[in-house]
Amino acid sequence: MDELNRKSVDAFKAASKHPIIAVLENVRSAYNVGSVFRTADAFLLEAVYITGYTAHPPHKEIKKTALGAEDTVAWQYFPKTADAIVQLKAEGYAVYAAEQVEQSISLEKFMGDAGHKIAVIFGNEVTGVEQSTIAACDGCIEIPQMGVKHSLNIATAAGVVLWEIVRHTLIRSDLG
Repeated sequence: MDELNRKSVDAFKAASKHPIIAVLENVRSAYNVGSVFRTADAFLLEAVYITGYTAHPPHKEIKKTALGAEDTVAWQYFPKTADAIVQLKAEGYAVYAAEQVEQSISLEKFMGDAGHKIAVIFGNEVTGVEQSTIAACDGCIEIPQMGVKHSLNIATAAGVVLWEIVRHTLIRSDLG
């Protein structure tokens, strides 16, 4: 652990976090949920919010892919995504859906400012983010895709989007 410069659980919990929350809406696979927990841990995100019928800890399949991150990353469960959005906005978060829609912001053009709170909603593996959720968001972020398949597994999409936001936050904080 020391050689890899990894934090202990206590050090992780005490560490300053990036003001970014990943929101999972009706994600079918608990393995995907666990993967997002690992991503949230890796990037020192504020939390993971779980909504709808998305599995939440404790859960065997989450544990298998999260590898303990479900114990380090703060998380909350909301039966309705709308309730999570209301809470996030009340706490000063800008809320975006990771979704391919008209007027979406291409990920490479999305510029989250250092210190600004951002929540990103990732939807169901087949149907994506619900339309009513998209309507409640401040915008949508889209990952540019050039191949035949114009979709990514939610765990992959979350890794790409969340890293890009963290990366921009790090760049901006170095400049500021």
